[in-house]
Amino acid sequence: MSSYIDTVHPEQHAPYLDIPDDVIEYLHYLDFVKLRSPRTVNGYYLDLRGFFRYMMKQWQRVSQDAAPESIDLTYITTKDIASIQKRDIFSYLDYARSSNNGPRARARKLSALKGFFGYMYTQVGKISQNPTENVNLGAPKKALPKYLTETESLDLLKNIQSDFYERDFCIITLFLNCGMRLAELVGINLGDFRDDTIRITGKGGKERIVYLNDACKQALEYYQKARAGLPNLTDKNALFVSKRTGKRLTARRVEQIVARCLQSAGLSGRGFSPHKLRHTAATLMYQGGVDMLALKEILGHESVSTTQIYTHINQQQLRAAVQSSPLAKQQYIQESSPQKTVDEDEDATENTTE
Repeated sequence: MSSYIDTVHPEQHAPYLDIPDDVIEYLHYLDFVKLRSPRTVNGYYLDLRGFFRYMMKQWQRVSQDAAPESIDLTYITTKDIASIQKRDIFSYLDYARSSNNGPRARARKLSALKGFFGYMYTQVGKISQNPTENVNLGAPKKALPKYLTETESLDLLKNIQSDFYERDFCIITLFLNCGMRLAELVGINLGDFRDDTIRITGKGGKERIVYLNDACKQALEYYQKARAGLPNLTDKNALFVSKRTGKRLTARRVEQIVARCLQSAGLSGRGFSPHKLRHTAATLMYQGGVDMLALKEILGHESVSTTQIYTHINQQQLRAAVQSSPLAKQQYIQESSPQKTVDEDEDATENTTE
């Protein structure tokens, strides 16, 4: 089992069957107490499972060439976990680096380990020391997000080919104008709209209100008329539904719709995705002069430090600022013939006298 998330219902969990009991308890703690999103908890699950598979080889309980999926972790006890030392953490991080995990992946793995061992030491007191204490990695370089330019965004909207045009045009429009996440868009219900706003449920169940511009309102109006005409509308509360089944669209189906639209616009093969459309919305808003704190609220970021990455991608405005200088069009001036100064003449005279 590579993931416990139900792909059709991403808010639901499949049972944990292949990890130690202490890890199961920790993931339940993240889920029910800390209210972490299913995808966040799933990421911790995958990283902790990988770590304990590594430890099984270090403990020599399986052969070094054992296939990862064949390693049974369910027999790992609290005593085993309590025996893990700081050197094991460093050894695993070195192993992760040698396995072509980049800085960001290693930082994520360490974060999962810190969270788990911190829980075992502080929250439930099952271990007498925290092997991840004071273990840190250098801060990974933040990659600038990919985004579509304004022209590319218009090309995308003008080249949508679909058997349910109104729906897919509306999906792309909301992504490009509201900067919502994929899971947020899929979860929209008809009752989430009021006047010119939409209530979006983000990470950890946190809600925020986003205002709809004219483009969004018009796209929604056309789509809702088409939606009302569906003969087999099953999920009556869901905004985006399948034309064939009338059920709420899955996240995977929306990814396919976006991929097809990008292809028809000649924008495929460049790493664009629904999340990149979110970056596009944020970038275009920032370039249009939206305040950083306002952008933070629109995107649903926990901290403005997350939003500040968009200050580094405003290349067009930076280029325009430099070009606006009154000296920007000054042509190259050839060096004029050198002329002797008075001091140079005096020096020449003195040298001649000597």
